[in-house]
Amino acid sequence: MKKYDYVLVGAGLYSGVIAYLAGQAGKSCLVLERRDHTGGNIYCEEIEGIHVHKYGAHIFHTSNKEVWQFVNSLAEFNRYTNSPIANYKGEIYNMPFNMNTFSKMWGIRTPEEAKTIIEEQRKAVPGEPKNLEEQAIKLVGKDIYEKLVKGYTEKQWGRDCSELPSFIIKRLPVRFTYDNNYFNDLYQGIPIGGYNVLTERLFEKADVQTGVDFLEDKEKYLAMGETVIYTGAIDAFYDYALGKLEYRTVRFETEVLDTDNYQGVAVVNYTDRETPYTRVIEHKHFEFGTQKKTVISREYSTDWKEGMEPYYPVNDARNQELYQKYAALAEKEEKVIFGGRLGEYKYYDMDKVIEAALNQWEKMQR
Repeated sequence: MKKYDYVLVGAGLYSGVIAYLAGQAGKSCLVLERRDHTGGNIYCEEIEGIHVHKYGAHIFHTSNKEVWQFVNSLAEFNRYTNSPIANYKGEIYNMPFNMNTFSKMWGIRTPEEAKTIIEEQRKAVPGEPKNLEEQAIKLVGKDIYEKLVKGYTEKQWGRDCSELPSFIIKRLPVRFTYDNNYFNDLYQGIPIGGYNVLTERLFEKADVQTGVDFLEDKEKYLAMGETVIYTGAIDAFYDYALGKLEYRTVRFETEVLDTDNYQGVAVVNYTDRETPYTRVIEHKHFEFGTQKKTVISREYSTDWKEGMEPYYPVNDARNQELYQKYAALAEKEEKVIFGGRLGEYKYYDMDKVIEAALNQWEKMQR
């Protein structure tokens, strides 16, 4: 049996960064991936000449110069700027909440007018917010909450905002400028040619096996590596011995349309409760596509069950407490390092995953 310096479980960004750095350092890597492709959730599928973000919209943004330089050394990025819009029962509003949003909602023009209205509406929650509904009203006022927060959030979490804990919404970005750029980060864009360009570079020196479930033959694969980097679900690694962590998942309905431009923007959030999907992605706009047809994906947020792809950790007290118990077990592992979204049971933006993997690599070299 061949012995590798590193066995990497999962072929997402976290594993990819370590596989790339290990390859540069002349180390051998075996990558085991359950799906039939590398790239994890940033994988793109080509349909009608369009790079379709198979697992939902991924827009790279960061203020970390080291991370930006790292990804740009592997792929060239375009100048895409995320400026989604919200559709509330046919009314269109700009996101994030900014002067364009307020002007449309209240027929006003100045930041002073907007601040006055929001301040007045926030008074509806005088004390400490007891749930997400009160927290959101306290942050942005009743009008914005009712039209742009409530329905979307309830679809995302599958329950009423009055039943959700307030800490889920610690802040809602409010800008008193006419600026539709969703992110405040210094750098932003999408790899030209889609994310597969980036992930192919990350794994180019590794031995990659797809369609392989590490957990089905755990002992064999553990024996194959000096060090094992595990990016699967931490509770699954321990065979759910302490109980199961909860997730939300996303289901996609993707279709090809015989038009060159369906919605005029890459991302439209549907913020009323009645529309069953949370948003519609039109993929060609990520790369300023001019193809004759277009591809759209409707996103439905739903409860996770085994066999589904876990997306978002359910960050309530019960799950955090359970994760801490698994993390304590993981700490005792001598040759296994847990990383990434599922290995650390946390929601990670792409740049933060890369940053964590770069830091982990550095730590391993000491």
